[in-house]
Amino acid sequence: MDALDRKILNALQANAKITTKELATKMHLSVTAVYERIKKMEREGLIQNYVALLNRNKIQKGFVVFCHLKLIQHAKDFLLTFENEVVQLDEVLECFHVSGDYDYILKICVNNMEEYREFMVAKLTTLQHIGSTHSTFMIGEVKNTTSFRL
Repeated sequence: MDALDRKILNALQANAKITTKELATKMHLSVTAVYERIKKMEREGLIQNYVALLNRNKIQKGFVVFCHLKLIQHAKDFLLTFENEVVQLDEVLECFHVSGDYDYILKICVNNMEEYREFMVAKLTTLQHIGSTHSTFMIGEVKNTTSFRL
């Protein structure tokens, strides 16, 4: 990855809908050169996907919860069973296997406290091998980005 690739990636992170022609003009390159660089980065897996980022509040998912979770055991089959089940939960946007006092941290987005309670009772606590949970609720968002500075 050279300096031009980094410039292209920064531009795409800021606006994935930018056209190849607009990028070429910005980078002082030909459209073909920019197109080929992007395709190469896609093939190499450097660019994984292009997405639309939604406003959580406008889709009634503005209540953000970080749920710290302990399993009853750390056996490999318990971990795999939990991970296979948690990826099926639409309310869970992110799930991290972590070190420390807890085994996993989940980022959950729902409409409000009532919806979170229903999620906990009807879905999360029905998963196998969960020992305990600890929920932390977002008060305000200080920084939220999907962009890496390159």
